[in-house]
Amino acid sequence: MSRRRHSDENDGGQAHKRRRTSEPIEIEDRLESLICRVGEKSTSSLESNLEGLAGVLEADLPNYKNKILRILCSVARLLPEKLTVYTTLVGLLNARNYNFGGEFVEAMIRQLKETLKNNLYNEAVYLVRFLSDLVNCHVIAAPSMVVMFENFVSVTQEEDVPQVRSDWFVYVVLSCLPWVGKELYEKKDVEMDRLLSQIEGYLKRRVKTHVPMLQVWTAEKPHPQEEYLDCLWAQIQKLKKDRWQERHILRPYIAFDSVLCEALQHNLPPFTPPGHMPDAQYPIPRVIFRMFDYTDAPEGPVMPGSHSVERFVIEENLHHIIKTHWRERKTCAAQLLSYPGKNKIPLNYHIVEVIFAELFQLPLPPQIDVMYTTLLIELCKLQPGSLPQVLAQATEMLYMRLDTMNTTCIDRFINWFSHHLSNFQFRWSWDDWADCLTVDLDKPKPKFVKEVLEKSMRLSYHQRIVDIVPPTFSALIPADPIFSFKYGDESGSSLPGYPVSVNVSNAIKNRASNEEILTILKEVPNPNQEDDDDEGETFNPLKIDVFLQTLLHLAAKSFSHSFSALGKFHEILKALTESDDGKLHILKVVYEVWRNHPQMIAVLVDKMIRTQIVDCAAVANWLFSQDMAHEFTRLFIWEILHSTIRKMNKHVQKIQKELEEAKDKLEKQQHKRRDSGDDEDMEKNSEEDDEGQLEEQIERLQEKVESAQSEQKNLFLVIFQRFIMLLTEHLVRCETGSVDVSTPWYKNCIERLQQVFLMHHGTIQQYMGTLENLLFTAELDPHILAVYQQFCALQL
Repeated sequence: MSRRRHSDENDGGQAHKRRRTSEPIEIEDRLESLICRVGEKSTSSLESNLEGLAGVLEADLPNYKNKILRILCSVARLLPEKLTVYTTLVGLLNARNYNFGGEFVEAMIRQLKETLKNNLYNEAVYLVRFLSDLVNCHVIAAPSMVVMFENFVSVTQEEDVPQVRSDWFVYVVLSCLPWVGKELYEKKDVEMDRLLSQIEGYLKRRVKTHVPMLQVWTAEKPHPQEEYLDCLWAQIQKLKKDRWQERHILRPYIAFDSVLCEALQHNLPPFTPPGHMPDAQYPIPRVIFRMFDYTDAPEGPVMPGSHSVERFVIEENLHHIIKTHWRERKTCAAQLLSYPGKNKIPLNYHIVEVIFAELFQLPLPPQIDVMYTTLLIELCKLQPGSLPQVLAQATEMLYMRLDTMNTTCIDRFINWFSHHLSNFQFRWSWDDWADCLTVDLDKPKPKFVKEVLEKSMRLSYHQRIVDIVPPTFSALIPADPIFSFKYGDESGSSLPGYPVSVNVSNAIKNRASNEEILTILKEVPNPNQEDDDDEGETFNPLKIDVFLQTLLHLAAKSFSHSFSALGKFHEILKALTESDDGKLHILKVVYEVWRNHPQMIAVLVDKMIRTQIVDCAAVANWLFSQDMAHEFTRLFIWEILHSTIRKMNKHVQKIQKELEEAKDKLEKQQHKRRDSGDDEDMEKNSEEDDEGQLEEQIERLQEKVESAQSEQKNLFLVIFQRFIMLLTEHLVRCETGSVDVSTPWYKNCIERLQQVFLMHHGTIQQYMGTLENLLFTAELDPHILAVYQQFCALQL
């Protein structure tokens, strides 16, 4: 109340004061807006806009220098697509105010050190590229830039460091050369030749075991799938051969050459790359995705070749537009389609290739899968006359190359294509894919069509799918997703559990208690028990069968009904599944009743893990069991497995977080007690009590973390052990029968093993010692061991 009166009394003064302080803020906001918007569409030319802005900033330097420095450093890091616009602006400012140019260079170096310290390697690439382009604007002296590059390349001589560290520093140097290579070669050709020969030597001795694991296709035709450093090296070699002439980078500083060449240049302060830290997270290597070349875009501008540096620059910029705007699909699509220089290139082909490159990127796409679907739909809406045709052409090409496509990428292709079709009334020229009907149904093409139709049914309904697909495709149309209840008709009345099933059904309908239902279930004979045994603790599969079949039949109307049923009878289900056999059997029953509805199986298994009716290891054992062998290559099996692993990982992370928070709390309390010194005893005692409780809590959480990690490790051991058993059996069978190892099943299985390693690489790394000692030993078949070695090579 008093506070309010006080503000009323001083109202005049307060308002006056507020106006005074808001004025600088308004000016700062205006400066930020001017800097961020320069280079966008305007009635004036870019050159006159830059000159005008340089004049405005120069006038504001005395009062707002720090703010201007901060904004320019931020745009260097966050807006690399306008790199040359901002380097020109800095060049003009440096020509007018030499001291400001020096302070900017120092601020950039400070920011570079900070980004490297914080593992922000992508942003660090943009900062170094910005510094290198300042050489073109006569802000930085070429010799000092060469020295910085030499320091970067010297990292390749370090011993006992991961290969990915050396890779990153080499990549930074090579990726700057499209912008600054010409200038550096004119000034320091001998040093640059020496630098490039050092890089060439490093690239020749690099270990590339990881490459097969990251390739979208195993075949090198029609387009080779090159490792990213090899591809960039080839592009730089071609650029050098072309005397460093490239035709795509906008270079506004050329127009100001007479002004800029008069400016004094700065030497970069000495920059030593920070040493390797064990917790450093370097970017994982990539394989460059190639889908189109100049022959695929017959009309209009010619597509740059895969080894032309223009291809690198265009792809870099398009990737960055997606990275900046991915949350807003409409903005992202509009930005992609208004890409500068779009009239000189077949832009639609580049956009589609870049989007699929991200969607199929291994181990994981940069953004969530569904973003790419919505982005492509948006692009089709904005360019209805041209982009859908390019996308259809790309889809056709992907389909034609399914035989050599990585299984993980096929999964993503299935998910994207079915979602895309659902937005366009499922219209597709299915007859063009009739070739998939003439081959074995286990081959990739028929499997792909079958999975697409299965996923489309999830986004529609069964009859719709039957109606849209030609009758000739009937073998690939998914079954009607109806419930299979063996106690439901006359033929089921002779089954041993039939009478109890009827009683359980009536009891559930009459809202009987859990005790009453358990009493009814005692009547179920146990096929695992000898006649002379007492009713003991022996696992009774028939009891689970009768109860769960009946319960799920009554709840079969929807997901919600099924969830509600599992929740309501949770106690009974827990009692029935105390043993590992019980957990396996309950999963077996879920599959039996919903075998025509994979989505229902997935959500029920998910619910059972959440409610702890079954555990993660039981799900893994069930998926690899003989009962599920005929479904082993189906997509839903692997969706369930990966969902199970993710649940386990999240569970461990949650407990670890709780433990960290409790430790932090205890540390703060102890710190507070030390600072308070000799305060009153009572207060001290209560604080000590709190600490005692916290220490107990930490102890309990420590035990929970250890137990959860042990469970997590066990889950991976189960999965990898089962993979090894299945693959070994197959390899022995092929060897003894003198049959070719590479069957469709084998390709699927070995690539699923790769998929588990790739999708959960961060977690699996913790247990590599155990895996190496127990499973991936030197005696293992080389086919299987190769996958583990590829995974290890990714971390080098």
